Amino acid sequence: MKLIEVSKSEKLKTLRVNPYFDELPESVLKDLTAVTQLREYERGDVLFWEGDECAGLHIIASGSVKLYRVSPQGRQYIIAVLTEGATCNEVPAFDGGTNPVNVEALETTRVWVVDAQTLRALVKTNPEFALKILSKFGQNLRNLVGKVSEMAFYQVTHRLARLIAEMERGPRPHWTQEQLAARLGTVREVVSRSLKELEKSGAIRVEDRRIQIADEEIFRQWTQPYN
Repeated sequence: MKLIEVSKSEKLKTLRVNPYFDELPESVLKDLTAVTQLREYERGDVLFWEGDECAGLHIIASGSVKLYRVSPQGRQYIIAVLTEGATCNEVPAFDGGTNPVNVEALETTRVWVVDAQTLRALVKTNPEFALKILSKFGQNLRNLVGKVSEMAFYQVTHRLARLIAEMERGPRPHWTQEQLAARLGTVREVVSRSLKELEKSGAIRVEDRRIQIADEEIFRQWTQPYN
């Protein structure tokens, strides 16, 4: 990790458009620039570890990262992949606890870090900011409930189809079967069988280890709870 020297105006530009800070007065934003850093990580670098003290709110300036946890058996589960503009580590930044996940750079990545202690102090003195945090936390909780429901109601093949659909809508990293398995909370062998099942049904085709949707209607059926 290395620190990148940036101007105060560049920090202000970033804070002004971030959904956590976009409604704060200019004077408050200027104060926050004093506790905001831009850090650069290379592919494979860990931004922070689960259980460590939180440095602050992280905003992805460029590149991409994965949020993951590791099971007692050593299996990695990818919670999310974040790209430019996304934020992470909100919970410990505002509740004062330790980091709930590990975060690793998937490529050369630059990340803004806003000091956690300063943010917690701002919550106490700025009611509008506190309400904004509650609103964002509510959105995050709804997303979490959605993920739990998906794992409960969808079989792996259906969840894989939904993940492929999600990848089609956004950046398309070249994920291995191990990485897909980690994202789905399963193992590579199960993902391999699910890919073959989707391909046999005519929903997808795999060429040069790239997944392509072959038939939109058949594929859409796989994204539902049951065929």
